[in-house]
Amino acid sequence: MAHNKLFVPQKMGDFIVPNRVFFAPVTRNRAHDDGVPGEGAAIYFAQRASAGLLISEAVDVSLLAKGYIKTPGIWTDAQVEGWKPITDAIHAAGGRVYCQLGHSGRIRNSSIEPAGGQPVAPSAIRAHARTFTHDGYQETSEPRELSIDEIDQIVENYAHAARNAKRAGFDGVEIHAANGYLLNEFLQRNANQRCDDYGGSIENRSRLVLRVVDTLIEEIGAGKLAIRLSPNGEVNDATELEPDEIYGHLVTELDKRALSYLHLIESFEGLNSDPAKKATIEAVRQRWHGFYVANGAYTAERADQAVAEGWCHAVSLGRLFIANPDLPMRWQQDADLNDPDQTTFYGGGREGYTDYPSLPLIPAAIAVSG
Repeated sequence: MAHNKLFVPQKMGDFIVPNRVFFAPVTRNRAHDDGVPGEGAAIYFAQRASAGLLISEAVDVSLLAKGYIKTPGIWTDAQVEGWKPITDAIHAAGGRVYCQLGHSGRIRNSSIEPAGGQPVAPSAIRAHARTFTHDGYQETSEPRELSIDEIDQIVENYAHAARNAKRAGFDGVEIHAANGYLLNEFLQRNANQRCDDYGGSIENRSRLVLRVVDTLIEEIGAGKLAIRLSPNGEVNDATELEPDEIYGHLVTELDKRALSYLHLIESFEGLNSDPAKKATIEAVRQRWHGFYVANGAYTAERADQAVAEGWCHAVSLGRLFIANPDLPMRWQQDADLNDPDQTTFYGGGREGYTDYPSLPLIPAAIAVSG
């Protein structure tokens, strides 16, 4: 059997995962305009239920959290009802799934705002980035600075969304605090130039993330809660000038809270991390003593080695899992992989979504119960 270390069950928070090959959150832009998941989502996720854990694409916690067209939400009853057949299908196929809760912050164009209003952000600083609109990719709009009352409301939005995720049948929640979106924006100096309790010092810039974490622990428990971070920030104008300091502090605080797992984006597809960026990941990793999920264009060989050496407990894959619904089985059997078609990643219908072929089932197929 190939890549043995990837297929040893492991306790993760309140669960035991049957393997260490996780489906990373990947935006697919196939939801309805009202944020209700699209009809093909149940098939799409159930096809990938052999993952040790499925993590949903970023799910908007409110209307103003929406940064791209056709992304799903979980703030309305209709959206909750739309998620139920999806989680049911995943569980029927033997899988388990976390809902990734997100807020796009300044990564948003006013054309998708209610009445064309501005995006919201820690400070009124425009991101040098683009977002997906009904007219294709467009530059992000200049945001307005959030008030303290609005920050309090955003924390409540996350709490409401976590309660709804539980109602919808999700097994847990991952907080999206990466990739230049709102919670990440509060961490970084180039987006956060506030002079109040949410800006300036490392402790202040970490405050909102930790408030959201603590609030959601009260809602669903630490054993069902996780967080995703991107210390090297290579997308959405998210570069942090002092990543070791801010993320060292943040992860030290997160470690005290015994979350289900920490999910780090170590590097991005097509981008080679320089030695300084690798050192940042290593420094942050040393602060975390719980279940660690690594993301960074891992191959089966690299993933097996990383788990065997104790660098991580699991790896998450996006592009490969899009193209290979049965990726754990393929890795376990050293089978050939389907190539992902990037032209079908965002928007569209069944093509490039639910039509990638799986291997024929054989008795040695990977077990997905657990």
